Amino acid sequence: MGDDRERSGNDGYDDDPARHYSWDETVPNSGGPAVGDVIALWDKKSLLGVSVIEHIEIGRAEKDRYTCPLPNCGKGSFKPRKTKQPVYVCKCGGAFDVPNSRREEVTTYRSQHDAAWVDMAGALSGAVLRSMCDKPTTQHSIRSIRWERLQEALVGAGVTTSVTIAEQARRTIAGGHRARIVRARVGQAAFRARLLERHGAVCAFTGPAPASVLEAAHLYSYAANSEHHDNGGILLRRDVHRLFDLGHIAVDPGNLVLDLAPELSAYPDYAPLHGAAPAVPLQHGREWLAAHWAQHRGN
Repeated sequence: MGDDRERSGNDGYDDDPARHYSWDETVPNSGGPAVGDVIALWDKKSLLGVSVIEHIEIGRAEKDRYTCPLPNCGKGSFKPRKTKQPVYVCKCGGAFDVPNSRREEVTTYRSQHDAAWVDMAGALSGAVLRSMCDKPTTQHSIRSIRWERLQEALVGAGVTTSVTIAEQARRTIAGGHRARIVRARVGQAAFRARLLERHGAVCAFTGPAPASVLEAAHLYSYAANSEHHDNGGILLRRDVHRLFDLGHIAVDPGNLVLDLAPELSAYPDYAPLHGAAPAVPLQHGREWLAAHWAQHRGN
């Protein structure tokens, strides 16, 4: 895993670097990783660890894609701003409050690699890892790299024992024989941990819930930013998180109460939320809530 990447705006992924990595067919080189491949995961600064892919779960899912609405652009290379208006600024030089969105069905992939995970945090810098890739100048999140070259660099960094463990795992797990270097959504686990410490095991919309079902949700499109703003994050139950991402649940930026799409009124677990105040006060990030509201409510 490496530098933060500008993805064609989407709602991000649920990575846990030591266990699994998720991507879909819209990611360049999406079909490259295979069972048995060595996988080196890094953030924008340094190596996180090395493992071997044990299994890849393949499925289909609907995905929201966000693009710049300005004429002659239409790309996903935009980021939210913390204080300035309009909310988003694009690499094309324009600024806007609401991106264009479309939904499409895509093939999804999720690697399982926890059994062979070897923590190598900080052993190699991001610059060194980039230089060793087969195509060092590309900004793709999945890149190929020769395992032998990575081995040599790691041994030189003094983590010989860890390299031996990874090599044994590679030989044990049947399948691919290549190496991949992939880039994680930086700091997702730490972001969730900070939210749990601040708010406790509480879904921001529904109230107390087991920590195991709570996910770190962004009030803004993380895909357009690739940064975690603590004031722009809340904890949501997995089902509620999905409904929020889809716009079926929104927060009225005027009075900060929950608004449910009409189709949810038939479900007794959700219907009482309509018009209710969130379980956690949302005094920060009104501009992001307003952008979410405008996108999904159209006013």
